[in-house]
Amino acid sequence: MTTTTSHIPEHVPESEGADGGVAAARPARLIHAESTTEIPVHLLFREEPAAPPAEVKLRPAVVHRPAPDKEDRDTRDIGVRARASAPGVDPEIVERPARVLPGIAGVLAGMCGAAGCAVTAWWAGVLPPLAAEAPGLSAGTGGPGPAQWAAFAGAGALGLFGFGGLARGRTGRAWVLELFGRYRGTVRGTGLLWVNPLLLRRRVDVRLRHWRGEPLPAADRGGVALRVAVLVVWRVRDTARATLGVEDHEGYLRACVEAALLRVPVAAPGAGRGAVQATQDALTRLVAADAGPVGVEVCAVRPLRVEYAPEVAAAMHRRRIAALDARHRAGVIGSVVDSVEDTVARLTMRGLVDLDDYERQVLVKDLTVAFCAGRGETGS
Repeated sequence: MTTTTSHIPEHVPESEGADGGVAAARPARLIHAESTTEIPVHLLFREEPAAPPAEVKLRPAVVHRPAPDKEDRDTRDIGVRARASAPGVDPEIVERPARVLPGIAGVLAGMCGAAGCAVTAWWAGVLPPLAAEAPGLSAGTGGPGPAQWAAFAGAGALGLFGFGGLARGRTGRAWVLELFGRYRGTVRGTGLLWVNPLLLRRRVDVRLRHWRGEPLPAADRGGVALRVAVLVVWRVRDTARATLGVEDHEGYLRACVEAALLRVPVAAPGAGRGAVQATQDALTRLVAADAGPVGVEVCAVRPLRVEYAPEVAAAMHRRRIAALDARHRAGVIGSVVDSVEDTVARLTMRGLVDLDDYERQVLVKDLTVAFCAGRGETGS
């Protein structure tokens, strides 16, 4: 079987063959670079063995949700930008548990030190007169020597370390421990504990806390100045970063809230529940992204009171009154027109009046004036 890429023209010229006969001339090549390829016939009718079915990897089901509106996209973009612009903190400052001992160990060490001091004083003969005169006790003689002084110092140091390291851990409180300016760990245990008295302790409150700030400057989507009072619910998640990563984590959190209010458009007073919820979500994401690297977890930032700034409050009040008045007028006019149309239609359908165009216009005018006057008296 042969395939060719040439085309046979309609008129084929004839030529004489070697025996003098007339033979059909070979068709002229229209494409001089033609090529001929032979395809074995048995390959065309060969039955291919059935291939095993390929494995189809199932993909997780995707639930198509409706496209978010512009307000949701804006708040989502704010959250993405907040995560991208989050401040960086030294990665070595991470909370880790400190090495502490149960309080009973400190009590025993302190009692042993106190007993050692008493025995050394008896050994050195420096007991008080009443104790020396007690039956069964005979104080040493010769006064304290180097050995007695060394024993007294060791026993006293043991007693001081034992009693001086006792601490009481409380629920919701933690200690950040430092030694010569180096972070040594965090204590979150409760009850009687023994902590190395050479370590510097910084108490940190890790309970869920909240604060209600003073009205802060903000703006709505139209750029109108607002004053917003917010409620921030937060707690310290990483005590090491909250204490050592920033000078004052509470002041830093307040600064983050102020910056977020200037970056997020706040729902204007009287806005719907959806707009208020979108504002709350955007503020929470933005403040959480800024305060997270310093060990502060922000649970919610809720606007409590939103009001216009004093310089624009009067103008916005007049605008709202005008909008309400226009809406009321539109409602009154619509109801009057419906009433006039219904009255004229009933009179015409029942055959009570037979009016031409001019008389109908006069009737409509009179009814409109009457209904408007009646509604005005009712409203007043």
